[in-house]
Amino acid sequence: MAARGLDALWKLAVPSAVAFAVAQQSIYDVKGGSRAVIFDRISGVQEKVINEGTHFLVPWLQKAIVFDVRTKARTLGTTTGSKDLQMVSLTLRVLHRPDVPALPKIYQSLGQDYDERVLPSIGNEVLKSIVAQFDAAELITQREAVSQRIQADLLKRAREFNIMLEDVSITHMTFGKEFTKAVEQKQIAQQDAERARFIVERAEQERQANVIRAEGEAESAETISRAIAKAGDGLIQIRKIEASREIAQTLASNPNVAYIPGGNKGNTNLLMSVSK
Repeated sequence: MAARGLDALWKLAVPSAVAFAVAQQSIYDVKGGSRAVIFDRISGVQEKVINEGTHFLVPWLQKAIVFDVRTKARTLGTTTGSKDLQMVSLTLRVLHRPDVPALPKIYQSLGQDYDERVLPSIGNEVLKSIVAQFDAAELITQREAVSQRIQADLLKRAREFNIMLEDVSITHMTFGKEFTKAVEQKQIAQQDAERARFIVERAEQERQANVIRAEGEAESAETISRAIAKAGDGLIQIRKIEASREIAQTLASNPNVAYIPGGNKGNTNLLMSVSK
């Protein structure tokens, strides 16, 4: 009796396991930020794009290929020559995503690694083409215009492969050693020229100050001469008396100086005594 029960249970378990496995393989999930394309062994890649959620397919006959359709960043770089034959190294940061309605075409022509196959080649092509149209100096002074030209051409080329670009920007730009050295020498020369101009301007200001000072002294002397010519030399005599008074006060405060009255002329002789 027990043997019959185990046998019936076994017969029931095997079909159930098979059915469960088939059901599990018939269900697939498309996560957020993803889309799926169905490959049918009979009809090939179906044109319908499967949205997010849980879906069904025919096991073995059909297969779900899931694409990440969120915007991703990629770095592209190249080394090429400018219009004036200077070597330039450029690095781009590109934000890209696939064109969702065109996912079946992308899978048929490029596969799931479409960005690896397309972006490096078209990025290198566009960079070389645009950089060759500018001189090295223009690449520095017109960086925004260069970036816009690169973005426009890269958008056009990527659209041919059903790839959408959200943003393209130049993140790094370097030049050859010769050009870098020439730029440094030019900067040094400009700094020397600025320094020389500053020295010349300072000398000119000092010269003007000396001229103004000399003109002021000449005007003062002329004013004094006119005053003397008009009022006589009384002012000069007063200045002499004031100077003599200052000298007398200085000598009077010196203990080593004695005053000895002179003769009838009223002069005063000075006797200098030195303390030993």
